[in-house]
Amino acid sequence: MPDTSTTPIHGSYLMPSMERATVADAMHPGILTCEPDVGISEVARMMATHHVHCIAVVGISYGSPECYVWGIVSDLDLLGAGIGGEPGTTARDLANQPVITVKATTPLREAGQLMLQHGVSHLVVSDPETQRPTGIISTLDVAGVLAWGEA
Repeated sequence: MPDTSTTPIHGSYLMPSMERATVADAMHPGILTCEPDVGISEVARMMATHHVHCIAVVGISYGSPECYVWGIVSDLDLLGAGIGGEPGTTARDLANQPVITVKATTPLREAGQLMLQHGVSHLVVSDPETQRPTGIISTLDVAGVLAWGEA
């Protein structure tokens, strides 16, 4: 019987090696967002429904350049609020991770270094021309390249 503990469950995960990979090779396209005043139970429902580890908090930006995502609520932020949070806690209150953005063309190794440097587990991938978010890359996405990258 084959060892399935390290075998991908869904299809092939063949991708470029860490040395050749870019953010585009590993990122999740699209981004789940919520408004700043959404309660933690709704944020938790979004994470659980979509099996994700973060939700981007969006709102109106009056700065230049315009910022579409101004906070990230991670699963650890949510856990902390669920265990010891105050009633009425919102996404605004939980958005503890700073928003660090990268382009899809950024080398994956550089994105990983940014995560380590800033102590974050998610980076927002943004379009270089419009600055609008186009996806998310997480530490788990980087781990996938480390595990399956061969090309």
